[in-house]
Amino acid sequence: MLPGNPHTTLEDRIARKVTSPGYHEWRAKVTATNGCAVPVRLFGAWQLHDATTRKVLAHHGGEIMVPCGNRRSAVCPSCSDRYAADAYHLMHAGLAGGSKGVPATVTDKPRAFATLTAPSFGPVHNRFTMANGKIRPCTGCGEYHHQADPRVGAAVDPGTYDYEGSVLWQANAGALWHRFRIALNRELANAAGLKVREFANHARLSYAKVAEYQRRGLVHFHAVVRVDGPDGPTDRTPAWVTSELLDACIKAATASVKLTVPRPDGVALDLRWGSQVDVRPIRANQAHEVEDDNGSISETRLAAYVAKYATKTTGKTDGTDRPIRSQLCIDHAKVSDHHRRIIQTAWDLGGLPQYEDLKLRHWAHMLGFRGHFLSKSKHYSTTFKSIRDERRAFRHTETLERLGLEADSVLVINDWAYQGNGYDTDAERELAAALAGRIRDDRRRKYEQETHQ
Repeated sequence: MLPGNPHTTLEDRIARKVTSPGYHEWRAKVTATNGCAVPVRLFGAWQLHDATTRKVLAHHGGEIMVPCGNRRSAVCPSCSDRYAADAYHLMHAGLAGGSKGVPATVTDKPRAFATLTAPSFGPVHNRFTMANGKIRPCTGCGEYHHQADPRVGAAVDPGTYDYEGSVLWQANAGALWHRFRIALNRELANAAGLKVREFANHARLSYAKVAEYQRRGLVHFHAVVRVDGPDGPTDRTPAWVTSELLDACIKAATASVKLTVPRPDGVALDLRWGSQVDVRPIRANQAHEVEDDNGSISETRLAAYVAKYATKTTGKTDGTDRPIRSQLCIDHAKVSDHHRRIIQTAWDLGGLPQYEDLKLRHWAHMLGFRGHFLSKSKHYSTTFKSIRDERRAFRHTETLERLGLEADSVLVINDWAYQGNGYDTDAERELAAALAGRIRDDRRRKYEQETHQ
């Protein structure tokens, strides 16, 4: 209900917005953002000037909306879709080549899809599905958990679960990955009889990884690992590097990594990767199935698989999508008791001087994880910035072609001031969500038509 008008319903407010004089202009702005849930509102002007005479050739002014760009699907489904699409192209370029400056010959290089997990910090409720589709009872309590059971992933005994250790592991997951990369270089060099410092003269390790939260609230990393020649993807990989060697070296490197950090009482805590390390070969696109009989995974499906995880939120069962500002936020967060304990532990540890560098209070809402959800090595493929720049250049070219102008003959002038975020009313939010859903359905329908032609 609106303040001062208790009889106004949401349906009434939507109807009033739809019939208002400025609705079509507002709708056009929202459509331009693909129905962004929390658009950034700007006021100002865009102009094209003649490069010689400075005469104004085109002008657009007033208030505009631009997408928020949030990758989390729970915050903005529309921008999340765009991020996922960009992540797919970034991943696929490094897998299949033939685009984004990556040669198609990368498909001939040794590649592997590795999943590195977190270790155990205590028994948790679990739900295992066997190969025949049957569900095994939980190893912690003996019950058969439903897939949506909120207990799945939670500590069987919260009193003995090492919440402190789990938060410290999570906060240092990025450092563990860094050590893994160093260890993998060392394993590959040792396999070739090379000194570690000589490895860069013979080969280069390229990778892209994405972090995914498990139900227990800890991340694991899905990584595409590729071995190039010393100059990157355009350089031939040494013949002694095989897919089998890469598989063995990844497993050996994972097992060798250790990082020691102090607990609050000064006792040393050794941080390692979990014992469950899955390494699968990657094959060139041949069929539509995700995996073949050998467990290998195709390039296109793998790129889509990884891009999906890049947009996953921590969710209501894992964490929150907003930073924690006070103890009150923790007390009223809509999360499970297990993940509330993780957030509380991160908040408490973040108040200790010895963990100041970890900024745990700043990352408490992410359960202590401080890393990027998708990161890559320099030579794996393109970058998000390059993809955005390509899109911006394409739109700029479209505009110039529509106006019959040449790029060399004009100057682009932008003068915008920030006005705010989001929509003014709940009616606008509902209408924007409906527009976003329609745009998404139209895009999906068009894609299905194109793929079935």
